[in-house]
Amino acid sequence: MSSSPNASVRTILVIEDDREISATVQSVLSAAGYRVIAANNGADGRRLIQAQKPDLVLTDMMVPKMGGFPVLEFLGELESPPPVIMMTANEGSRHKAYAEMLGVVDYLRKPFAMEVLLDAVARALASDDQQGQGP
Repeated sequence: MSSSPNASVRTILVIEDDREISATVQSVLSAAGYRVIAANNGADGRRLIQAQKPDLVLTDMMVPKMGGFPVLEFLGELESPPPVIMMTANEGSRHKAYAEMLGVVDYLRKPFAMEVLLDAVARALASDDQQGQGP
């Protein structure tokens, strides 16, 4: 564990082009004690992933400039990619299967309760913590 005083504050990147949804998700996550950064398109999200190295990425499937799937493909190229939760209004099971194949840890169908989001975030971060610990 790092000796930095803010070592326990986890950073979450939200990639969502719907301003209302993005603002709500950011507000809920901030109130829960997370540091939140945001992008309204996939290209900006990719830049933030490279610059900020977030602990978790929440991305909408359908965002401009670089959709959720290309973001997942980019993350798959990283040495230690953060876990990803995909948010979508899409009902198709093929999309969910493809997202899971690309490594998403959770798949939330909109609309979803904020408690569901917070539970998914806590699970994703806890799972990532366990994978990062040695024997």
